[in-house]
Amino acid sequence: MRALSSLRWKIALTTTLVCCTVAAALGIAVHNVVALQIVGEVRKEAGRELEHALGHYEYGTAHGDVRSALDPPGLPGPLRELVAHGRTGSMVGTYQGRSVMWAAGPADRQALAVWIPYESTRARLRDLDTAILASSALAAGVVALAGLFLANRISRRLTTTAAVARRISAGDLDARVGFPAGRDTDGTRRSRDEVRDVARALDSMAASLQERLEAEKRFTADVAHELRTPLTGSLAAAGLLPEGRPKEMIEDRLRALHRLTEDLLEISRLDSGVERADLAQVELGQAVRRAVAGSRLDAEVRVVRDAVVLTDRRRLDRILTNLLVNAHKHGRPPVEVTVEGPVVVIRDHGAGYPAELVEQGPQRFRTGDPGRGRGHGLGLTIAAGQAAVLDVTLSFANAPDGGALTTLRLPVGRLTEGS
Repeated sequence: MRALSSLRWKIALTTTLVCCTVAAALGIAVHNVVALQIVGEVRKEAGRELEHALGHYEYGTAHGDVRSALDPPGLPGPLRELVAHGRTGSMVGTYQGRSVMWAAGPADRQALAVWIPYESTRARLRDLDTAILASSALAAGVVALAGLFLANRISRRLTTTAAVARRISAGDLDARVGFPAGRDTDGTRRSRDEVRDVARALDSMAASLQERLEAEKRFTADVAHELRTPLTGSLAAAGLLPEGRPKEMIEDRLRALHRLTEDLLEISRLDSGVERADLAQVELGQAVRRAVAGSRLDAEVRVVRDAVVLTDRRRLDRILTNLLVNAHKHGRPPVEVTVEGPVVVIRDHGAGYPAELVEQGPQRFRTGDPGRGRGHGLGLTIAAGQAAVLDVTLSFANAPDGGALTTLRLPVGRLTEGS
């Protein structure tokens, strides 16, 4: 049933239904016209026979045809009534069990009737109906196949366009439909093709979006690069200030700006796709304990089941540190880190992640819902970027009893020789 609800089958069934309707209407019209012509010829022949019989009867001569008689027993009643009113007529009936065409007229207050065989005429009409039905069925089949072919072609192109749209929405901005422009050899445009127009509009939108994102990335990288040198100089100059609260405040703000600059530069490198992981076999439980200890943040580590994973320890430390900082900054203690095989789960007991973060993932500079007290910024964005470099699946959720859940699924494998 799901296949019949697809666009290709809807078009094919609609085309077939329209064809069958047109074929039925044309078949009925052809049947009526030809049947009237054939029956009319038989009526004329019966009328001529009746005229001959009436002429012979009037002059008292023999008609010479055994197919005429006065008031024959098989004469249909409506024809008798017509003759009783002094009129002549003809109609189809039976005589001695055979189908005949009757023709009758008044003769001395009696009905003089003639009859001619009608079986061959019925056979011709049956053959005509058979030919009409066969032609209609053949035409419907041909149109159905042609409709299915055209519908399948349209459906494939729409399916391709939809698949590209899904790839673009998933972040693959290089994806394009790539349908031809639809122009003849002389450069003139062909007939209008709505599917091609939709595909070209999608390609144009993807190209425009890609250009804007590339411009944003270049701007971010340029700003971060230009800020790094003066910030480094400012930090050095701040160290020359006399000790006191003003110096501490200035150095604190300058260090925050310096961290922001380094984060922006790291995001730029991740966005450019130049980052490559230095993979090695790592005992995950021990690596998580070292990362938590190195972050100097309070967190309980529980190793349910250890595993050897293939990862870059430096990048893994970066991911875990950012997630722990986010948990302490936006959540509430206790913060728990659980290792079970190649899976690491970090949980806090705060208000949880905003709905848009759970659905769409981290977005840079977004602060979330102020009412829930939970935001996200560059830290989670960097964690997601580093996870992509390591081929780590990073997912965000909220615990049923409250708190944010962040799950990392690391690849398990062994290094091949020469890698």
